Amino acid sequence: MSFLSDSLTRVKPSPTIAVTTKAQELKAAGKDVIGLGAGEPDFDTPQNIKDAAKAAIDAGKTKYTAPDGIPELKQAICAKLKRDNGLDYTPAQVSVGTGGKQILYNALMATLNPGDEVVIPAPYWVSYPDMVLLAGGEPVIAEASIQTGFKLTADQLEAAITPKTKWFIFNSPSNPTGAGYTRAELKELTDVLMRHPHVWVMTDDMYEHLVYDDFEFCTPAQVEPRLYERTLTCNGVSKAYAMTGWRIGYAAGPVELIAAMRKIQSQSTSNPCSISQWAAVEALNGTQDFLAPNNAIFKRRRDMVIEMLNKAEGISCPTPEGAFYVYPSIAGCIGKTSPAGTKITDDEVFATALLEEKGVAVVFGAAFGLSPNFRVSYATSDEALKEACTRIQDFCASLT
Repeated sequence: MSFLSDSLTRVKPSPTIAVTTKAQELKAAGKDVIGLGAGEPDFDTPQNIKDAAKAAIDAGKTKYTAPDGIPELKQAICAKLKRDNGLDYTPAQVSVGTGGKQILYNALMATLNPGDEVVIPAPYWVSYPDMVLLAGGEPVIAEASIQTGFKLTADQLEAAITPKTKWFIFNSPSNPTGAGYTRAELKELTDVLMRHPHVWVMTDDMYEHLVYDDFEFCTPAQVEPRLYERTLTCNGVSKAYAMTGWRIGYAAGPVELIAAMRKIQSQSTSNPCSISQWAAVEALNGTQDFLAPNNAIFKRRRDMVIEMLNKAEGISCPTPEGAFYVYPSIAGCIGKTSPAGTKITDDEVFATALLEEKGVAVVFGAAFGLSPNFRVSYATSDEALKEACTRIQDFCASLT
């Protein structure tokens, strides 16, 4: 008889972390591997943010803080939500966690009962379904297709909602596809949600500032103010501010929900790192001048990757609105055989063969709930991306 929890059998390890770990192990063994699995910018944290962290250390701000964040950071979050999203929140409506993942996890743990359903559009970030399962709920997957730009339609959302639905998790721009919903597209979804007052909205806005061309970001409570009282608006400093390792995420929502999340956090990690919190204050309150130059680099990389992948035989790659991912289809490669004799039966086999035969690490689409695809993170150097895409072209051309 196992001494492990039954709950643990409901979840699996993160596939994105597994791919990155395998790529690192192969590199350490002397293999020539290009890793396109990690979802983090290759930029360094901006200097003003690092300086704020150093100043906090020198000032002795190294003690415990309130479980869910210092007042100064909560004020900065309120100011940011007003400035960028037109949303009014008080510090009592704000929770700060150890990364965006903990914020989502706290909210699900604080609200889900056995049998509660959570509607999750696919392709989805790998952790959403497993966090729902760990919290005792049931993920309900609503598949968006490549034909709609990987965006869920109003009819699909309507069909997925039942009397047991407690949450709808919404992520735009999306990990893994980079798909961003326009205001009009989001309004169609919020119109559906207005017809179902028992459904709450958990919106993951982590890639808010990483948008390209003329795309304008918007968030559900901004598009439909009547959803304000049942929306948890989640965000963080990891992606746009190149602060993945600092581990600061945050959310704003109804006071009762925030208090419940605080209770969960007080009995798990307690407060996020005090130094990271002071760095996040500077990230939100300080200059935002680095965002546009960084986005210009990401856009250039996106365009190069899309152009090169669409030249690969059997691959079709749509152009996303934001984030730093593309999610190409390999439908034209299914059924073929690699030079090493591997028959490409699905995207996991494709990704494994690509890594073993060409030294390119990507994350297979089944991990994100929609196949046959794979995810490329273009948050790495132009040189590495060009070489990786050339190897992908060569691999696809070699399939017979």
